[in-house]
Amino acid sequence: TLHIGGKAGHTDDGKDLKVVAYDFGIKSNILKRLSSRGCSVTVVPADYPWEKVLEMSPDGVFFSNGPGDPSAAPYAVENAKNIIGKLPAFGICMGHQILGQAFGGTTYKLKFGHHGGNHPIKNTLTGLIEISAQNHNFAVDPDTLPSDVTVTHVNLNDGTVAGMVSQEKNVLTIQYHPEASPGPHDADVAFDQFVSMMRNRKGTLEPKVVLSKSS
Repeated sequence: TLHIGGKAGHTDDGKDLKVVAYDFGIKSNILKRLSSRGCSVTVVPADYPWEKVLEMSPDGVFFSNGPGDPSAAPYAVENAKNIIGKLPAFGICMGHQILGQAFGGTTYKLKFGHHGGNHPIKNTLTGLIEISAQNHNFAVDPDTLPSDVTVTHVNLNDGTVAGMVSQEKNVLTIQYHPEASPGPHDADVAFDQFVSMMRNRKGTLEPKVVLSKSS
């Protein structure tokens, strides 16, 4: 495991928020973003048992980005299944797809994938359009998600799922990279939302607008 200390406290008692981050290929900039928001991050291997994560009593769990097909990592999906609903969780890119499968959904391979730094995203949590950096070849099938999971972010180029929320389980996922350097940084708010989830627990992530069928 690797430990990264936070710079400022966010909990009621003034202590850092404790985050366990699963490493599927995590970027250092993600750790910097979490640390800058007062998170004390412990990075664990991709196959680290969920029981040991719960024993660490974190405030939240982060499922990182990474390459490849989430279906090739059933151990990660199994860990996620046993964590969501018990602790706030946030997933980026492959972490988003792993959480999608943990919800009970399926993923599929895109014909060409999404790559580059100019993908427009409709984010219903903020009511804004974000320009995002993306680099992935798989997507979550929205028709396979359970009723307690809401698609909150949509790629406006092709209508694919770019983010999900389960208010019941206190989970946020996004398919793209808010930590991208040198940018764009439109989606940096996702880290603030994760901190809010850990501080306030369930019911934090309320969409401001509703996606229509044509969105």
